[in-house]
Amino acid sequence: MIAATAIHDPWWLAAGLLVVAVLAGRQAPTIGWRALRAVLFFNLVISVGYAAGALFGQAVSLDYLILINIRVYLLTFLTFTLASRIDILRALRFSRNLTYLVTLVLSQIITFRRLFEDLRLAAESRRLRRLRLRERYLLSAATAVHLFDRAEHDAREIALAMRSRGFFQPDAVDDARGD
Repeated sequence: MIAATAIHDPWWLAAGLLVVAVLAGRQAPTIGWRALRAVLFFNLVISVGYAAGALFGQAVSLDYLILINIRVYLLTFLTFTLASRIDILRALRFSRNLTYLVTLVLSQIITFRRLFEDLRLAAESRRLRRLRLRERYLLSAATAVHLFDRAEHDAREIALAMRSRGFFQPDAVDDARGD
């Protein structure tokens, strides 16, 4: 990944993209499409913004625009390919603490994904018509507040559980009074 940020030739980046596609194997079309969907909006906004700079008298380099788009796509494609190939729990098997922390993170991701889906389905089942924009904003804000409250509560519970298992050692209190 670091090499992709250090290379400034679009042809080399395109070659790197080809190598990553070969490494992805049969999953290359699926991963490539997923990566494209992930970066499409970002690249579009950046490209349009960069091209809009030409309206204000800045010089626009088409090569630079191509370089940025290929680099972002390559990095995203590489990330998705590595994520599909690496079992993070097996990779961190050498450290019990890291495995435990990754397990906690994965369990939180699964919990919040399920909670978000439950909230979405509950909101959908209770409405008779399509919500207006203002109502959608209010619903989104209420959902976000609920998720943050839940995250804070869960973080507190997990910190207490980890402390009880010896993950956080309390700082030594300097109780010397200097007598």
